[in-house]
Amino acid sequence: MPKLRRLSGKEVCQILATQGFVKVRQKGSHIMMQKSEKGTTITVPVPDHNELKIGTLNGIIRQSGVSRSLFETL
Repeated sequence: MPKLRRLSGKEVCQILATQGFVKVRQKGSHIMMQKSEKGTTITVPVPDHNELKIGTLNGIIRQSGVSRSLFETL
């Protein structure tokens, strides 16, 4: 399994936006990204940091349901 890239919060938001998530609000250093599908709403908080820790990035991937391959090294 390839390693995850070291990404900033803004880069993660851009990847999520390509998958249908939209920025709904920001409070302090956390950006709330949201996607509505099949009668449910998925909300994912993304810290607006220069570099996210791997555990935080794994949590974002799990919560969003987006393919891990979008966040991996090439």
